[in-house]
Amino acid sequence: MYHLGLDIGSSSIKVALVNALTGKSVGVVTEPETEMSMEAVKNGWAEQSPEDWWNYVCIGIAKLCVQENISKSDITGIGISYQMHGLVLIDKEGNPLRKSIIWCDSRAVGIGQAAYKEIGAQTCDTQLLNSPSNFTASKLKWVKENEPEIYAKIYKMMLPGDYIAYKLSGVVNTTVSGLSEGILWDFQKDNIANLILEHYGLEKDMIPDIVDTFSVQSTVNEKGATESGLSIDTPILYRAGDQPNNALTLNVFNPGEVAATGGTSGVVYAVTEHLSVKESSRVNNFAHVNYSPGKLTRIGKLLCINGAGIQYRWLLNNLGVTSYEEMNRLANEIPVGSDGVAMIPFGNGAERMLLSKEVGTRILNLNLNNHGKGHLCRAALEGIAFSFVYGMEIMESDGIEVNVMRAGNDNLFRSEIFSNTVSTLIGYDIEIYDTTGAIGAARAANLHKGDFEAFGKAILDNDYVMTFSPKKDKITYQEAYATWKKELELILNNL
Repeated sequence: MYHLGLDIGSSSIKVALVNALTGKSVGVVTEPETEMSMEAVKNGWAEQSPEDWWNYVCIGIAKLCVQENISKSDITGIGISYQMHGLVLIDKEGNPLRKSIIWCDSRAVGIGQAAYKEIGAQTCDTQLLNSPSNFTASKLKWVKENEPEIYAKIYKMMLPGDYIAYKLSGVVNTTVSGLSEGILWDFQKDNIANLILEHYGLEKDMIPDIVDTFSVQSTVNEKGATESGLSIDTPILYRAGDQPNNALTLNVFNPGEVAATGGTSGVVYAVTEHLSVKESSRVNNFAHVNYSPGKLTRIGKLLCINGAGIQYRWLLNNLGVTSYEEMNRLANEIPVGSDGVAMIPFGNGAERMLLSKEVGTRILNLNLNNHGKGHLCRAALEGIAFSFVYGMEIMESDGIEVNVMRAGNDNLFRSEIFSNTVSTLIGYDIEIYDTTGAIGAARAANLHKGDFEAFGKAILDNDYVMTFSPKKDKITYQEAYATWKKELELILNNL
């Protein structure tokens, strides 16, 4: 028997199968094979069709079952991961009223900023653990203000994963973790955030019913079975946003554990049991997948670094090298600290952890007589690593205590220079695992049984790659980081 994992991204839909007993990955497919498009009617807008997501889910399920030669009747459970913060609106017939306003759409920034000021920073930080910012509640307020004819027809608002679950089952529901990512959960009252609904003038009955993250949330109905090819009554057993799900995929559930990704952008996601917030303008706080109102407090603190792997990819495309392997080889020929060259990697828009300042990418202390490609490659890897360390310092100032970092085997964490630099400066191990969010979601379909120990064992048995431990000789790393940090703070002071 198998469990099915769906990962609803903004670039693609990934569909995975795992052995329901052992958690071993059976296969993964991606739809479409080329990147999904986004519609941007105006600068800063980003929309996608929820119906396109569903279409690619159905195509992916069919393709994966053919690829692995299994019967869809052998699929006994479903887990769903999805792009966070998106807004999906349906009418009473279940039809989308407009395209989804997705996570990277910035049209509601001003609405959220005004709400933070009007409601009050202390109230927002204490009850919502965040500024309303550009999250789902603020996007719904934008629709009310700018598209009243659509707003009047809304039956329910959903997150992207809620919509896919609805298409499978015909049942509209959501989770506490999902509501928290939309800034629709009041952590002080452990209930739906009436203060934000009342401030924005939103109707409470638009919020779906709440189900547990790990539970029989609903089952596939006849229509969902006909369109997806799955069997009627196949249970949906798990649902979470992509960053909490990435943490789950890496077996990060408890205080002291941190999940990290190092792709185009970088993410640090740390779990805490405390509701205190000091850095709400730089760090987001959401109910983690194992948060249980009144029973277990588990908060995921999320810090995003926009300028991460995109810089290394830019160098690959513009430095006259043929591969990341060549870049890593060149970088390995250069000592720690890149002979004084420092690279500030924030060239992918405003950085929230830098108070939304646009710092840009900067190459500093370059000597045209002495420095070459290798110095740029090493300085780039070190600069991105230093930005992670800088972010961890912000997290620690927000009360995070760390025992271990776990990361996926993606581009940056494959680099020994990058991983050794981060591990040495933060002072704890980085464990590398070769897995994906879709696989994690599929495995999580077992967690309604409550066996977290078996879940963690499946990850260790199937995905573990290696561990990077802090170097004993830290001085050169610390000196290089101090130089980099000084340069960054000079730039920040001048902006």
